[in-house]
Amino acid sequence: MLAFQGPIQSKLPKAGTTIFSIMSQLAHAENAINLSQGFPDFPCSEELINLVHAYMKKGMNQYAPMQGIMPLRERISAKIKDLYGCDYHPEKEITITAGGTQALYTAISAWIRPGDEVIVFEPCYDSYIPAIEMNGGIPICMQLEFPTFQINHEKLRNSISAKTKMIILNTPHNPTGSVIGMEEIALLEDITKGTDIVILSDEVYEHIIFDGEKHLSISRFPNLAERSMIIFSFGKTFHVTGWKMGYCLAPERLMTEFRKIHQFMVFSANTPIQYAIAEFMNDKKNYDEVHLLYQNKRDLFANLLSGSRFKILPTHGSYFQLLQYDSITDEKDTEYAIRLTKEAGVASIPISVFYNTPVDHKLLRFCFAKTEQTLIAAAERLCKV
Repeated sequence: MLAFQGPIQSKLPKAGTTIFSIMSQLAHAENAINLSQGFPDFPCSEELINLVHAYMKKGMNQYAPMQGIMPLRERISAKIKDLYGCDYHPEKEITITAGGTQALYTAISAWIRPGDEVIVFEPCYDSYIPAIEMNGGIPICMQLEFPTFQINHEKLRNSISAKTKMIILNTPHNPTGSVIGMEEIALLEDITKGTDIVILSDEVYEHIIFDGEKHLSISRFPNLAERSMIIFSFGKTFHVTGWKMGYCLAPERLMTEFRKIHQFMVFSANTPIQYAIAEFMNDKKNYDEVHLLYQNKRDLFANLLSGSRFKILPTHGSYFQLLQYDSITDEKDTEYAIRLTKEAGVASIPISVFYNTPVDHKLLRFCFAKTEQTLIAAAERLCKV
């Protein structure tokens, strides 16, 4: 086939294959244990699988309503009220999406226009900045404080300008495992008061938070909730990342704009899975006890690595563990991640790739959403380094 010869002006000239694909492919090629990409290697609930099959057999296989099926939106509304004390109207303020990333892109597209500034805290999930740039926005990247990965209050205040239209939050945080506290909440309330700044809060790991801490969802705080679009993920909660199921909460004024974009991106999400999840959520244990599973995995992995040469940084949420290797080598994290995969047989993600301009603290991210056998095998290899 002859190649198209016309000029191509890429909307993302700096974008290439994501590091997640690169490291997963390398892990496969090297027969390494893949702790790079964030997905569980254990099965989801058999009950949930059976529910999906049952609704398929019932004929629930055509388009769902654009906003999502009402039983699921009602269950979400009840859950949010129960956990966070906030009322979201099932009809007007909840939309089911084809995963968290689609919801994030839709929210950014609904609000950001050329020249608008968006504050992004780094290191950050890799879809934020491309979504901002594709909509003509300008990412204002602000580094979280190392090694705690908390927001620098003074830097945030100084980053606000007349062009600031959005602040993107992520808690529990990917890739660092940090969580925001009440000081950050108070800061956000103060700096956004009297402005038209929208908060986009990525809370896909809401149920994966440890050591008795409570998830500080933005929905808990009326002064912030009134200006926020909040994103959640069923994939993270129910160990079904490949189903690409999520949802967005927002007050009606913001949700109206969100849905204008959503309807032309995907229109609606998977129908039988929506019905299955709605029924599955009737038992609160199916989401309320997820943190226990992952805290056990976090603790197991950390304990197994306690005798290694890696420094274990605290992780308070998500299913990622950061390991610092500065006492082992001074190689760039991108280079060491590749060498570790090839020589030790364990794949990870270098943290510098989560910055717009790479910052190298000699950190690698490891996913512990794995079986006990996988974590034991990976730790044995890492302890030999």
